[in-house]
Amino acid sequence: MEKETTPTLKKFAPSQVIVIILLALTQFTVVLDFMVMSPLGDMLMKSMDLSTTRFGFAVSAYAFSAGISGLLTAGFADRYDRKKLLLFFYVGFIFGTLFCSLASSYPTLLMARIITGLFGGVIGSISMAIVADLFPLEKRGRVMGFLQMGFGASQVLGIPISLYIANLWGWQSPFLMIVCLAAAIWCIILFKLQPITKHLEVKNDRNVLHHLWHTILQRKYRIGFSATALLSIGGFMMMPWGSAFSINNLHITQQQLPILFMVGGVSSLIIMPMIGKLSDKFDKFTIFASASVWMIIFVLIYTHLTPVPFVIVLLMQVLMMIGIMSRMVPSMALASALPQPQDRGAFMSINSSLQQIAGGIAAAVGGLIVVQKDKFSPLQHYDTLGYVIVCISLVGILMIYRVSKLVKQQ
Repeated sequence: MEKETTPTLKKFAPSQVIVIILLALTQFTVVLDFMVMSPLGDMLMKSMDLSTTRFGFAVSAYAFSAGISGLLTAGFADRYDRKKLLLFFYVGFIFGTLFCSLASSYPTLLMARIITGLFGGVIGSISMAIVADLFPLEKRGRVMGFLQMGFGASQVLGIPISLYIANLWGWQSPFLMIVCLAAAIWCIILFKLQPITKHLEVKNDRNVLHHLWHTILQRKYRIGFSATALLSIGGFMMMPWGSAFSINNLHITQQQLPILFMVGGVSSLIIMPMIGKLSDKFDKFTIFASASVWMIIFVLIYTHLTPVPFVIVLLMQVLMMIGIMSRMVPSMALASALPQPQDRGAFMSINSSLQQIAGGIAAAVGGLIVVQKDKFSPLQHYDTLGYVIVCISLVGILMIYRVSKLVKQQ
């Protein structure tokens, strides 16, 4: 592989370590809030008597509202202290999640997911803007790796615990657990995170709409938007049906389901820091393309699985997760290098919103492709999702290659 210009890895300062920990904890709760819908999917569809289409809309409601929120906030995302923005949207996310824990019907659940998405969907873009402000590109791959460990940690700790308490007290209880944890993290951010205002030193006289329009008009930014939106489609299209496919098609029991998610999460926790280091040491596109090919192979295998021994399901889950997660770190690091400092907040907000909207469309389309005759029958056409994801992934490789060329030109 071709080495980049900085082969030696620089250490993080203590203040940077604090920032990484706080952002990772924030990501953990936001990711868990979204991810928990997948393992609770089978339980939700059976308790509320939901079809795959209605459940797909429940998942996509969060994504659509998050996307709209990102576009609305993009214009003024670079005009305020990023710490204040993070605190504001995080408290809104907490109240939206509390509403989810109180939902007792499909309409109230749908409304709760919309409210949570309006606030939670912006938090990721604010975190990425903070990372781009505080960390140079040669450190950014490792930072992205640590932040994405929130995904793995949500599967190792969050999802198994959520499933356990959901079996005891109902599907609403995991959301209440997230509320308590997020409230504690919000207080820590309030007192420990320093104000982040460096971007305000760059004079910006454009009004909110002009700033938003200026960011969208940049050709290199639009290439970045298209690339990252494509990457989110595969996960959103496949993820909501994970628990239903495992239980109804692969004959996994409710007791084995937490183990399945936990093993996948442990593999993510191990892989993400390694990929982060490789992304900082070697060419990021090469890492991304290799991970994409790996993912394509195992997505095709996994979506065609029939009832097999549990250990084989575990192995396939781990191998597929390695490919999926290994794509995220180098692609996010490359995208974060595109915007200028005065445009980072707007770029990250638009980028996040388009990812969410694309994911929402994918979840809704996935709900139309996948069919279940009744709540206990196997899912049909899950293999079709695999073929669609492969095609999207191949286009994604070409798009990230273009992003990589733009970054090297800069």
